[in-house]
Amino acid sequence: MRRRSGRRVAAGLLLVLATVLTFWQVDLRRHAGEQFLAVTRPVPAGAVIGEADVREVRVANPAGLNLLGAQRRGEVVGRTAAVPLAAGSLLVAGQVGPPVWPAAGQAVIAVAVKAGRAPAGLVAGARVVVLVAPAVDTGQSSVGPPAAQVRRAVAAVVSVTEAEQGGQVVTLLLAAQEGEAVASAAGDVALVQLGPGQ
Repeated sequence: MRRRSGRRVAAGLLLVLATVLTFWQVDLRRHAGEQFLAVTRPVPAGAVIGEADVREVRVANPAGLNLLGAQRRGEVVGRTAAVPLAAGSLLVAGQVGPPVWPAAGQAVIAVAVKAGRAPAGLVAGARVVVLVAPAVDTGQSSVGPPAAQVRRAVAAVVSVTEAEQGGQVVTLLLAAQEGEAVASAAGDVALVQLGPGQ
């Protein structure tokens, strides 16, 4: 009796598995020929999307995603990016149109960071503490400036580019008030990368 029920359970599981695989294969075949638009190179928010900024790619099973089909290329090229577009990402309808980035209450600023004042390998998406310390008079014996004079803010890295004279230019997204305070502060910028959840 137990052997029969065990065989029935096994047969039932195999039937369920076969059904799932069949539906998955049918869904893959249904979407296999569909082409969608992908971003070929970074496009900042507010910039006009050009022909070279998008390409057509095949994507299997894009269920649940509001992707822009290749046939809509003419609707995308010549319009502005609503948000920053990352190279290699698939285009979604909400990413094209009037700029909506940065969001209300946020600001985007660029800071010049001297060599050795930011972690190596800093990339877009990293969370950092921005510290702006006034230059220290070398004639004084103090080790550094008083903590009250150091500007501090938490930000997200948008992009990192190498500066011609050495160092880096780091574009940051942060609260608007903190952005104004950091941008108006005179002194050397240092970035401290935060770990997940910090």
